[in-house]
Amino acid sequence: MNPNPSAPAQAPLEGFGNDPWWLIGGKVVVVFAFLVVTVLLTMWIERRVIGRMQLRVGPNRAGPFGLLQGLADGVKLALKEDIVPRQVDKVVFVLAPVMSAVPAFISFAIIPFGPEVSIFGERTALQLTDLPVAVLLVLAMSSLGIYGVVLAGWSSMSPYSLLGGLRSSAQMISYEIAMGLSFVAVFMFAGSMSTSEIVAAQHDKWFVILLLPSFIVYVITMMGESNRIPFDLPEGEGELVGGFHTEYSSLKFAMFFLAEYINLATLSALATTLFLGGWRAPFPISTVWAGANSGWWPILWFLAKVFLFIFFFIWLRGTLPRVRYDQLMKLGWKVLMPFSLGWILLVATIRALRNDGYDMRQIVIYAAVAAAVVLLATVVWEMIRGGEDEKEIVPGAAEPGGGPDPSAGGFPVPPMDAPHYHGRGGKPAGASIATPPEEVTSGTH
Repeated sequence: MNPNPSAPAQAPLEGFGNDPWWLIGGKVVVVFAFLVVTVLLTMWIERRVIGRMQLRVGPNRAGPFGLLQGLADGVKLALKEDIVPRQVDKVVFVLAPVMSAVPAFISFAIIPFGPEVSIFGERTALQLTDLPVAVLLVLAMSSLGIYGVVLAGWSSMSPYSLLGGLRSSAQMISYEIAMGLSFVAVFMFAGSMSTSEIVAAQHDKWFVILLLPSFIVYVITMMGESNRIPFDLPEGEGELVGGFHTEYSSLKFAMFFLAEYINLATLSALATTLFLGGWRAPFPISTVWAGANSGWWPILWFLAKVFLFIFFFIWLRGTLPRVRYDQLMKLGWKVLMPFSLGWILLVATIRALRNDGYDMRQIVIYAAVAAAVVLLATVVWEMIRGGEDEKEIVPGAAEPGGGPDPSAGGFPVPPMDAPHYHGRGGKPAGASIATPPEEVTSGTH
């Protein structure tokens, strides 16, 4: 039953999969073409926007306004020589890019573009498919995509690639748990994990208003899941050269590149579906125009929201520096996860009390006061500790009360008063050439 009589009819969950074969095949082709075009367009937007932020022009040669620059880059990558190092595990080395790209395409299958429409006389939803646990499919596919990254680093037989793959696996574990926790409150309010039913549950008010803390957590975790600045530690050029794809070239590298940008589009579309009403028109348009949420117009609202999120990603890349790895792990494990668990308990308590007939105004006030007290206590605790997590004792370093401890482990550190020899003649540092070595006493520099 449609919860809003004025809203367009939503396709029932049982109706998916009953379309004719030609319609299902057409949807697959359209979704694939949409993702490829979105990648090309996102690359152009990113380079132009960051160019403007850095007072540069950006791509403006290939095609009008440089719109064909992404296509030119793809052709260039396809025509480049495919170099495979000798020592690699060739089977895993070749399969890793495929394992990273294919799940990225599958994740978009459950994203609704619009309501039911008529295509050549067939009534069908503007969505490839839907499942009772559709949102969990996205989490599962993102986990499988990490296997491609880890196996790419392992099969490359390179320490830098291996470190990039390990970083990516640790980052995925840290942020996918918090991302899954941010979905729980949405499931509570929608009463379903189906993406089409979650959109239908937002017919009167978007979940970004009701569940703002969950939305904030999701935005932070989707940046960590996409491996982009400021969380692009698996590709840290300063210490890992190129990260897990250091040894890749030609089409294999292009598949990793494609997977990253498709994940960007998928995460943006999922945020639109779960928190921004999906394909529904924004507030002023939906109230003024009765037909804004019917027919083919919802595709326009959906695309506008998705590209707004993509612009947000690009804006962060051009603004924020890369964080340290310990800061990345601390944010995921010590901040996002405890906060998400506390928020889930709070939402569940509020809904249970509301079902029992309690005054919601009082409940919200008490919840806000409790959240403020917890937040204030956390800030005070961090100030009292004085950043003890940042103070680490380096093995072999000098202690405040004496010299270095040679047995502390780590790299061997020479005594501070020993002569430092260098050069061909083995002269101590600072000694004159005319001075015999035996006249240079220990400790003089």
